[in-house]
Amino acid sequence: MNLDEKFMELALKEAKKAGVKGEVPVGCVIVIDGKVIARGHNLRESKNDPSGHAEIIALRGAGKKLKTWRLDKAVAYVTCEPCPMCAGALVLARVKRVVYGCADGKAGAVETLYRIGRDQRLNHTFEVKAGVREKECQELLSKFFKKLRDKL
Repeated sequence: MNLDEKFMELALKEAKKAGVKGEVPVGCVIVIDGKVIARGHNLRESKNDPSGHAEIIALRGAGKKLKTWRLDKAVAYVTCEPCPMCAGALVLARVKRVVYGCADGKAGAVETLYRIGRDQRLNHTFEVKAGVREKECQELLSKFFKKLRDKL
C-alpha cells in the first residue's frame, strides 16, 4: 500500500463516521510531511451548516492547529471529488496537492465539471491525483444513497 492509499484509508474512516451519523459519507484528511494534521467528515445535517463539508472542517482544523491559514505544504485526501465551495477553499488555503477517491458527476469541481485547482487565472493552483481507492469510495456513497432511496 503506497502513501496515497494509506492516507485515503484514513479519509475513508472519516467518511464512515459521517455515514453512521446519517451524513453523506465523505471524509477528508490533511497531511503535511507524512503526518496527519487534521481530519474531517461531513456534518451539514448534524450542524445545520451548509458549509459543513469534510474538506472545510479539515481545513479549519488544520489552520487552528498550525495557527495559520496558509497550508502550502499540505496534501488533502478526500474520498469524493471536491465541490466548487471546497475546491475554492482548497485554493484559498494554498494546499499543495489534492488526492481524491471517486469523481462527482453532479458537483465535481476539481476535474469533472470544473478545474478550479488548475485554473491559472486564480492566485494559486494545486496538483490533483484522482482515483485513489476509487471503488471503495464510490461504493460507500452508492450504498448510502441506495439506503436513502429504499426508505422512501
